[in-house]
Amino acid sequence: MRVVWMREFGGPEVLVPGEAPDPVAGDGRVVVEVAFANTTFVETQMRAGGPGPFRPRLPIVPGNGVGGVISAVGAGVDPDLAGQRVVTSTGGSGGYAQRVAVDAASVFPVPEGLALDAAVALLADGRTATGLIHATGVRPGDRVLVEAAAGGVGGLLVQLAKAAGASVVGAAGGPAKVARVLGADAVVDYSRPDWTSAVGEVDVVFDGVGGAIGTAAFGLLRPGGRMASYGLAGGSWAEVSEEDAAARDVSLVRGIGGPEDMRTFTKSALTEAAEGRLVPLIGQRFPLAQAADAHAAMESRTTVGKTLLVP
Repeated sequence: MRVVWMREFGGPEVLVPGEAPDPVAGDGRVVVEVAFANTTFVETQMRAGGPGPFRPRLPIVPGNGVGGVISAVGAGVDPDLAGQRVVTSTGGSGGYAQRVAVDAASVFPVPEGLALDAAVALLADGRTATGLIHATGVRPGDRVLVEAAAGGVGGLLVQLAKAAGASVVGAAGGPAKVARVLGADAVVDYSRPDWTSAVGEVDVVFDGVGGAIGTAAFGLLRPGGRMASYGLAGGSWAEVSEEDAAARDVSLVRGIGGPEDMRTFTKSALTEAAEGRLVPLIGQRFPLAQAADAHAAMESRTTVGKTLLVP
């Protein structure tokens, strides 16, 4: 089968199309014919050789989320799963491929009325956004700042915060991305030096950028505010300590739950999307063999919403 290999750390060019043996549905597992593979900004950091969990052992087929149709089931698996549309995580690798074998318990059926590409776009981003809204307790009357609001998670956070009754300021970097922020009550360009003055005080910050942008956003929180960091597109986390937060009577949300919570949040996002209440933005698609181009586009900050690979 066709896959994308990463045999060394480096720039996008280290993602090289190749071949790998077809996976087999072992005991308790299923094989999924991949229609769409998810990509995330974290995967670009992993590819570049980032520290800690971003640095896997090589060689590896990257990719941690896919959607498609189950083509084979192993022993101990309900045979009725064969032919079902599903989305699933792959356990950290193997997703940039034509087929994957995964634990049958890890798949999520795609609800009727929800397109498979939309379901894949929601697999990681939907559960993250849903969990962040839950963890920060967004409520009617809150004023919420969403950074990276033109991105996959950010765009969903705008929708979910509005649905919770909050007023939302969407922040994005540069005029092109500002123009792609949808549904916010106000939009600001955080590439401008005076961007915080256009925001004012807020009750909740969703920090998807980190670095100086996240640190500046922390300074906008009112007493009793909550800040949740969900990304470091700026290259580092915001420089905000627990002591800083306590001094200003602000809560830092460090996590959104365990494995069962993640399953609950994923199911919720898929259900909301099937009912038309949550709409992911799929900004661009690349053929699987052009995974390097997809990574280059994400790193150049020219993408909006979700970027998918199509085997």
